[in-house]
Amino acid sequence: MKLKSSIVSTFIFLLSIFSVEAQELGRRSSWEAIISGPANNTPGAKINSIETNSPLDKAGFLPDDVIIEVDGIPITSDENWTEASYGLRANNKIHIKAVRNAKLIEKEVLFNPLEKETHTGLDTYYEEVTSIYGVTQRTIITKPKKNGKQPAVVLIGGLSCSSIETYPGRRGNWVQTIKDLVEKSGMVVMRIEKPGVGDSQGDCSQSDFITDLEGYRAALRNLKSKPYVDPDKIVVYGSSMGSALAPLLANEFNLAGVISDGTFFKTWYEHMLEIERRILQFQGNSESEIVEKMNKYYIPLYYGMLIEKKTYQEVVDAYPALAAYNYHSPAHMYGRPVAYYQQLQDFNLAGQWEKLKVPVRILRGQNDWIMSSFDNHMIMEVLERNGHQDHILHEYPGLDHWNTIHKTPKDSFEGNPGEWDEGTINIIVGWAQDIVGLDSK
Repeated sequence: MKLKSSIVSTFIFLLSIFSVEAQELGRRSSWEAIISGPANNTPGAKINSIETNSPLDKAGFLPDDVIIEVDGIPITSDENWTEASYGLRANNKIHIKAVRNAKLIEKEVLFNPLEKETHTGLDTYYEEVTSIYGVTQRTIITKPKKNGKQPAVVLIGGLSCSSIETYPGRRGNWVQTIKDLVEKSGMVVMRIEKPGVGDSQGDCSQSDFITDLEGYRAALRNLKSKPYVDPDKIVVYGSSMGSALAPLLANEFNLAGVISDGTFFKTWYEHMLEIERRILQFQGNSESEIVEKMNKYYIPLYYGMLIEKKTYQEVVDAYPALAAYNYHSPAHMYGRPVAYYQQLQDFNLAGQWEKLKVPVRILRGQNDWIMSSFDNHMIMEVLERNGHQDHILHEYPGLDHWNTIHKTPKDSFEGNPGEWDEGTINIIVGWAQDIVGLDSK
């Protein structure tokens, strides 16, 4: 028993070391150029334009040069290009190989650091945490300029390798959502960059579900230890994949409430089949055609990847007819490795909703074709069945999965421009303030 107790004590001690004494991270850079990544199975990233006096410009690169290698990373796929781009760090010489008129060009380039974000009336801290997997990740914390312990929001983003930083010059609906949460909530807000994203160590294209989750856990331990944070008034706000993780984190860390934005409930296997069915409808297939394609192609494809734990390439090699229906790369889906989704498939996220006792607020867009209305209503039913007392589902008219307003779900699917509506983040901010008892005036 003494040995077991010693092991547990050592493990807890290591957790505290990893969470607090993180390695200092270098600052991320950008290309300061418009570059097209590999496409149509053709390697290389073509430079379309370069900012004047930028590091690439000073090094002698020109538009139409094709970058073929960055610090030893061959640019043969979109995943490799993403890895190389996220790996750019300031004040480190980056060795770049490019081709110009069939001739090789090699240069070492010293890139500039990205400017850090600032907010009027807020203190902004760029910090680090290290998970039990040894990955040091960037956290960004904003805090109102006042004394005493304050309520907080921890933001858990979606599965994509997209930054949670709102550095100067960055635009988009997700960026505006984060900016409004930070500036309008009147609360401490913590954000966590995934492995390989922003200043974080690692490679997002290879980081799996469990590694991501451990990073969030390390960040929450760190947040709860802050002298300016009230540990009993922390709300988790999850977007997309983060919305499904929010109940798990709330249960594990005794958080004050859950806000889920664009969530799902079923297993990832069921979820992907529903998406494929909706896509087939948008593409004009008859119901008979949909049934045939689901049975012959999509069910075997996702069963092979998620249930039998194969890569897409392995599934297609065993059943070549699937090749015409598989739009994923050989070992990735949406830029993340198949291991991410295989772990997710086996993780009982739905069961976490059953355990919730704290307030629950769910926002769903009526034109969200990624996450189904039925899943969201299932959550409400499960909460009510288990005696949960404080839950709200708000279905926002016209909203899609990417925080924009569209006429129809198909309009969003086809990539037509949508409109930003600040009413969505205003609802989220109001919910967070209400859960912690903060006066919004």
